[in-house]
Amino acid sequence: MVSMMDVYLLRYFIAVVETGSFTRAAGKVFVTQPTLSAGIKKLEGQVGQLLFERSNRRVFLTDAGTRFLPRAKAILHECNLAMQSIQDSVSTPVLRLGVLTTLPNRAVGQLVAEFRAKADNVTIEIVDGTEQELLNRLEDRSLDYALSLYRGQNIEAAIPLKKEKYVFILPLTHALASQVRVSAEDLHEDYMIVRSRCEVLSETSRYFTDRNIRPRLVYRTSNDGRAVEMVAAGIGGTVVPESLVNQRVKAFTLDGFDYSRQLALFKPHFALAEASLTIAKMFEDHVQQVWS
Repeated sequence: MVSMMDVYLLRYFIAVVETGSFTRAAGKVFVTQPTLSAGIKKLEGQVGQLLFERSNRRVFLTDAGTRFLPRAKAILHECNLAMQSIQDSVSTPVLRLGVLTTLPNRAVGQLVAEFRAKADNVTIEIVDGTEQELLNRLEDRSLDYALSLYRGQNIEAAIPLKKEKYVFILPLTHALASQVRVSAEDLHEDYMIVRSRCEVLSETSRYFTDRNIRPRLVYRTSNDGRAVEMVAAGIGGTVVPESLVNQRVKAFTLDGFDYSRQLALFKPHFALAEASLTIAKMFEDHVQQVWS
């Protein structure tokens, strides 16, 4: 006899698939790791099959898990549609926004605050995520919009926004602080901070190794704000997009490192309800006005 399956268990399952880790998945769905592990065990008991193969570093889908994944996504998709239909029927409009984790906190906060000043009757729900996580959420309709990176998508899928360069930052007290540009050779004795979610992480590593420079890595973090503060504290230097630079660090052009990124507002992957169209158009116009 097949038992009823709780939707939250499917969310746990998909979070593990997307992150490849029980620890990161627990953070993604806002539960402790023991709670998530118990939920996955319960789900495996309900389906009567192991869904994951565990290793010390990552988890992998079993054959049963691979077959189960598209069905789990379909179920969540239908649940999200049901929730959306209910939200569309209530008087307070809801805008569900995904935000790329590497976007600067202050800029995102200001963008949202200014929009709320224009539309104070709108409830805004915000979810952080990587590029792929946000795309997945758009596809399963658990998000309406996402602020992420532009990769050449057509205008029906994403609205291109501002561009920004990547720069190298060091503390204000650094011996090179009077310079505008630095080279890999200038940094051969400096320590390096690694932003683990940096979009040009592999390019940064290759930039230094191609020049036979191997800075000592002293800190690795997924928290961009903390990375910048550790630079300010004199721990080391790192590569960041210009928007993460603040007054506590000095930004340099890194010779030969000509990378930049362009942001985009990704649109809904479904037709919005009639009642939501005005708010959606207002939000799109606002984002383009502020971030173009």
